[in-house]
This record gives sequence, structure tokens and C-alpha cells, in this order.
Amino acid sequence: MSSEQSAPGASPRAPRPGTQKSSGAVTKKGERAAKEKPATVLPPLGEEEPKSPEEYQCSGVLETDFTELCTRWGYTDFPKVVNRPRPHPPFVPSASLSEKATLDDPRLSGSCSLNSLESKYVFFQPTIQVELEQEDSKSVKEIYIRGWKVEERILGIFSKCLPPLTQLQAINFWKVGLTDKTLTTFIELLPLCSSTLRKVSLEGNPLPEQSYHKLMTLDSTIAHLSLRNNNIDDRGAKLLGQALSTLHSCNRTLVSLNLGFNHIGDEGAGYIADGLRLNRSLLWLSLAHNRIQDKGALKLAEVLRAFELTHTEVVERRRLLLEKGTQERSRSPSSSRHGDSKTDREKSQMVGISNSALVDKTDKTQTMKTPKGLGKKKEKSWELAKKEEKSGSGQSPTQGTPKKEDATKAGKGKVTIPEQKPSKVKGIKSGSREKRSILPESELVVEATEVINPLLEPVEHRDGKVFMPGNKVLLHLNLLRNRITEVGLEGFLATVQYQMQFSKAKSVSKGPVGLLWLSLAKNCFAPQCPAYAIIQELMLPRDPIKAKLREDEAMAFFP
Repeated sequence: MSSEQSAPGASPRAPRPGTQKSSGAVTKKGERAAKEKPATVLPPLGEEEPKSPEEYQCSGVLETDFTELCTRWGYTDFPKVVNRPRPHPPFVPSASLSEKATLDDPRLSGSCSLNSLESKYVFFQPTIQVELEQEDSKSVKEIYIRGWKVEERILGIFSKCLPPLTQLQAINFWKVGLTDKTLTTFIELLPLCSSTLRKVSLEGNPLPEQSYHKLMTLDSTIAHLSLRNNNIDDRGAKLLGQALSTLHSCNRTLVSLNLGFNHIGDEGAGYIADGLRLNRSLLWLSLAHNRIQDKGALKLAEVLRAFELTHTEVVERRRLLLEKGTQERSRSPSSSRHGDSKTDREKSQMVGISNSALVDKTDKTQTMKTPKGLGKKKEKSWELAKKEEKSGSGQSPTQGTPKKEDATKAGKGKVTIPEQKPSKVKGIKSGSREKRSILPESELVVEATEVINPLLEPVEHRDGKVFMPGNKVLLHLNLLRNRITEVGLEGFLATVQYQMQFSKAKSVSKGPVGLLWLSLAKNCFAPQCPAYAIIQELMLPRDPIKAKLREDEAMAFFP
């Protein structure tokens, strides 16, 4: 019995070896599961890695888009997008703060030093500083990148996340290690950005090939360009001067150009002056802190007053005048026939049937001689013809053709007349129609000649030579801290005196009047120099800022 009782009692103990087997089986399953576990975890990681930057659709929020694109490109540490810091107001400690901020506690002093170290470390970290419009994350107005190298991959990321920024107006790169290759990539990026982008600043980025002129091509939309501290010498100034204007091309979008803190000498200043001969868009030019001496200063002063055209420029001017005359003669027959039929219809409606025949006959005979039959238009065309003769163009081959040309010129001037708008205004100038309809007649004629080609401006003939009035569009010239002596100063004195006389003669009609601000301080002449004192005296009433200050002071004394 004892054995029989032990047998059933041993039955629960019997499976112990089996349990060892089962436990062995469990361990084998665990090992198998451990082996199979990575296979189950890896696929999700593998699915996240192939996310390509090309598939990402930008949202218009620069911080989100830049972070996501950098992550997809494989960057682990990349610059953060932060708001541009503003100067803080002066801090005035109060008594309550001084009582609270006691440095007796070592924990407090330790935390303050740690925070200061962290703040300094964060300050030197690469960042993309942005300036927002009305604190809206989607309205980035300006971008500032300073002190860290912008690689080609970063520019590739910018090519995706910058075009959706519809409010972007300016890009500022200061000491970002640009090369000629990355500059080319950056220039290719600019047309993709919003049409509001008008200002580009590349400072502290010297290039071996000095290819900054590529930013000023004919199809460029940059209006404000700053190239300070780039070691630009006479070779780079030559390329920039050619980008401003040549005999057959001219930049018409650039308004301001800052070339301060470079190595431009007399030769480079001469190239910049050559670019100003036929450029009629640049209003603001800074050549401060360069190496310009008297020779370069005299060349700059020469193009701002009446200067002699070279033989090549005279030949090109004659070619343009002949081309203009042929275009006007080809347009005049169709316009005269259109004018005859229109005047006939108007007279048949206004005059009775009995008198209409006689009036039509007389008017037709008159319109055969002059394309426009109205007396006011005749007087206008006669005045324009007289002005053309005085200007000395010398292009009057026959008696019949000048009348047609003058009639077309008169039609160009009267843009506000509805019947002449569609047929005449299209060929005058490139620009918005709204602007042309608002501007007065005299202003339109001046803008038309300047936009087409400055060589078509009225010229003066003296001693068998042709003289152009000079560049009157440049309003601001900065030559601070160069090497100009009293010799170069005399050239600028003659320029200022000439522009004063020109502005007095042109006080009735609107148009460019020349320099309003000229800086020649800190050069190689004494501040008490008579020529410098006269220049200061002549330029004082022309400076709009100082004139505004004088008006404010007068209003303060005499309210």
C-alpha cells in the first residue's frame, strides 16, 4: 500500500524532469523570440529613414520647414531659427530687486554663473535670425545669417523652404564662408524666392574670382546690394562697373550699391565712373573706406556734370537715332489713317448733313499734310520740333518726315487722351500702365528717353564735340575716408556748381536734379579747406534731412 500510495503521490513529482524539458523549451522559445525581436523592430526604423527631402511639402513656416528638411537630409546638429534680437532698453536696478538678489547664498551665485555661461554658449551657436512682420510666424520679412559657414547642402535646403515665404524682403549673409561655387548656387536660388525680395547683403565674404557682378545681371531683381568688407580691388570694380552699364546693356533695377571697406583704388573708381555714364537707375553709392585718390575722384566728378561722348558712343547714338526715326516713320501712316477716319466719324455726327461734305473736304486736305487735324495738336508738334532742333540731334533728312515724327511725339506726350492710349503708350517705356497714366506729361517724356537709352538724351555740340548733360540720377555719394586731396576736391566743387545751375534752369519742370548728399570728410585735406567749405555751403540747402530738421526747428520756435 505504501508503494501504491507513493506511486500516485509521486505522480505530481514525476513531471519534474519534464518540466526541465519544458523550461528548456521555454528558454529556447525566449532565445528564438529574442532573435526574432529585432526583426520586428527594424522595419519601422527602416521605413522612416527613406523619407526624402524632395517629397516634403513646405508649410510656409521657416522654423518647421527648415528643421524637417535638415532632419531628412541627415543633419543631427543644425542651426535653429530664432527671432532677431533687439537692443534692450537700459536697465535701472530697483531697491526691491537689489534686496532680493543677494549673492550670499552660494547656490544662487553658482546658478547665476552657470546661466551666464550657458547664455554665452548659446550666443555663439549658429542660428538663423529672422525678422517677422506683425509677430506672425508665416510672415518672415528678413533673414540674417552671421558667423557660420553656409554649405551647398544648406543652400539646397533654402531653395525649398525660402520660396514659400511670400513676405521675404531681405537676405543678409555676414562672414558665412561663401565661395564662387556657393555664390553661383545662391544666385540661382534668388529667382525662386518671392517677388518681394529686393535687398541682398553679402559682407565679409571675400571671393578669389570676385564674381559679385553676377548679382547685377540684366534679369536681376535686386534693388539694394551691399558688398562691404569683401576685399574688392580694381579687378572686381571693373566687373561691377561693367554690370552697371556698357554701351549695349544697362542695369535698370539696382537702386543702392554699398562698396565700403574694400580695396578699390583710382583704376577701380574709374571703372565705376564708366558704369555711371549710361546708368540711370542707381540713386545711392558708397565708396567709403577705400583707396581712391585724386585721379579716381576726378573721374567720378566728371560723369556727374556735362562730359564729352567718346567716338564709339557718338556712333552708337547716331545708330539709335536712325533706328528710332525708322520706327516712327513705319508707325506714322497707319496712325494717320486711323486719325482721319476717326475725325471724319466725329464730324459727321456733330455737323449737319449739308455742311459735312465741305468740312470733310477741307479737313482731308489738311490731314494729308499733318496727320493730326486739330490746331492744338499742330501747335504741340511745332513746339516739339523746335525743341528737337535746339537739342542738336541733327536728324532731319526731308521736310515731310519730321512732321510725322513730331506728330508721333506729340501723341506720346498726351497719354491721358483715351483715343491715343492703346496705340501710342505701348512703345514708350517698360513699366506699369497705372504709373504711366498717373504721371504728368513732361515726366513721361523724360522717363521714356531715359529708360530707352541715355544716349538719346538732349546733347550739346561744342567745338565739333558732343557733350551729354551727365548723370543727374545719382542722389547720394559717399567717399568718406579715402585719399582725396584738394586737387580732387576742386573737381567735385565744379560738379556741385554745375548741378546747382542745372537745377535752377530746370526748376519749372520735374526730373532728376543731381546730388542731394555728398560726403568727402576724413580725406587728405584740412577741414578748413576753402573748396570743402564752399561744397558744404552749397550742399546744405539740398540735403533733405537737414532741411527737414531746419523746418522742425522753425516750427518749434514759431508754432
